Amino acid sequence: MARGNTRQRIQDVALELFAEQGYEKTSLREIAERLDVTKAALYYHFKTKEDILVGIFEDLTRPVDELMAWAQEQPPTLETRREVLRRYQAALRGAAPLFRFMQENQATVRELSVGHTLKERMFTLTGLIQDEDFAVADKVRCVSAIFTLHAGAFFLQSVEGDPEEKHAATLEVALDLLDRAHEGH
Repeated sequence: MARGNTRQRIQDVALELFAEQGYEKTSLREIAERLDVTKAALYYHFKTKEDILVGIFEDLTRPVDELMAWAQEQPPTLETRREVLRRYQAALRGAAPLFRFMQENQATVRELSVGHTLKERMFTLTGLIQDEDFAVADKVRCVSAIFTLHAGAFFLQSVEGDPEEKHAATLEVALDLLDRAHEGH
C-alpha cells in the first residue's frame, strides 16, 4: 500500500495502526517506530495524530469532493442523481481502508474534525439526489440509497461471494431506491 513520499508513508502506516489497534491506542511514537524514523521526523510532517487523520481523510476523500462539485453543476435529473450514486460507490471503494477505520472507530471519529466533515458531506450528498418537496418516505429512500452503498462497501465483506457481484448488487439496490423515490416527481 505504500505510496511514494514520506508524508504518504506516514499516513499509510498510521492508518494501518489505527485499524489494527484503534485510534486512541495508537501513539505518534508507535507510528514513528513502525516507520523507523524519529519522532522529530514525524513532527516535521504532522504535529498530532488528528493532523495525520485529517491528511488521510483529505487525500482519500478528494473524489467525493470532486463528485459533489460536479453534481452541483449538473441539471438535477434522475440520470444525474443515478450517476452520483455510481461515482459515490467508486469513491467509497477507492477509500475503503479509511472508511473501514471510520466505521470501526465511530465514537472517536465523531468527536474529531473529520467526523463533522463527513456528516456535512452526507447531508450534501443526500441533498444532491433528492428534491426538497419529496415526501418523507421518498427522502428516506434517498438516504437509504447512500447508506446501502456504505453497507455494500463495508458490511458485505463477511458475506460469501464474488466482490464484484456484491458491489453490482449493492449499486442495483441503491439505484432501485433512488428510482422509487423519484417515481411521480
